[in-house]
Amino acid sequence: MATEISIILPSFLRKSLKAYALKALIRSRGCTLNRIGRSRNWQLSGTTEQLELVINDIAHSDEQSWQWLIGKLSSHVAYSTHESLLALAKRNPNITVNELMAKANCTLAQARQVIDELEWLD
Repeated sequence: MATEISIILPSFLRKSLKAYALKALIRSRGCTLNRIGRSRNWQLSGTTEQLELVINDIAHSDEQSWQWLIGKLSSHVAYSTHESLLALAKRNPNITVNELMAKANCTLAQARQVIDELEWLD
């Protein structure tokens, strides 16, 4: 079972233009987004896979005010094991070493090992 990751998003509505569209995008990927009490802070919860989909959707959107969320989410999505790096590479079969390093925040050696292993599996 995938573990749920919860992330606090301070001033979510103030930082994001077209916030209703962003909230719909987040919820369409299965994540939950709730306001914390009466504050301007929000909490986003989802699995690693769901958060990866949100990051990908935001990266491919034209809305510049949403880009801050990519950094916030990427710092919480962890690819700490070889298996998680391999799973990421399998979901993106045309991924390059540099893209893998950027997405997973891994070392060059780890990225090369995963790409080499993925090529041998084909």
